[in-house]
Amino acid sequence: MSLKIKKVSDPKDRLTPSPPPAANLEAEVAAARERAKLLHDVYSTTLDVMHHRYFRRDGPVLPARAMEDVFEEMAGLSGISANWISVNTKAMSINHEPRTSFEKKAATELSAGQKEYEFVGKGVYRRAAAIPLRSSCVSCHTNMFTEAPKSPRLAGLVISIPLKFEDRGAHAR
Repeated sequence: MSLKIKKVSDPKDRLTPSPPPAANLEAEVAAARERAKLLHDVYSTTLDVMHHRYFRRDGPVLPARAMEDVFEEMAGLSGISANWISVNTKAMSINHEPRTSFEKKAATELSAGQKEYEFVGKGVYRRAAAIPLRSSCVSCHTNMFTEAPKSPRLAGLVISIPLKFEDRGAHAR
């Protein structure tokens, strides 16, 4: 998006973006519409899961476990899959151990300080990003009743989105 630069005679005057060409605007609106629909599904599904998982007679479930129900619902609604991976802590479920080569590489990169790791291949965009574990999480993911680790403890969230075009090779970043 290009910026229209004004001479600043009054401090209240700011840079204002010039409107994009009509074709770009249509593409931006279409992309925003898709993101809004997806976010609507994410938020409404999360609300439903929270109500079903936290207002129960037998007690609430762990938030990460409840989110797995959101992942499952969203996969059915959008075809987009999501899952947790352990990065530099003990996996609390065997399902959270990095299994694929992408997940193993992502865990290594996130543990080394990268904020995200992504890969495109076989018609799917994959992105893993760090989820910092707070002190209440760390006590279970590390040894209970021991001093908290000095370095930040992380989990990872992997999101896989099918691409609509045919893949012409694999690209990692």
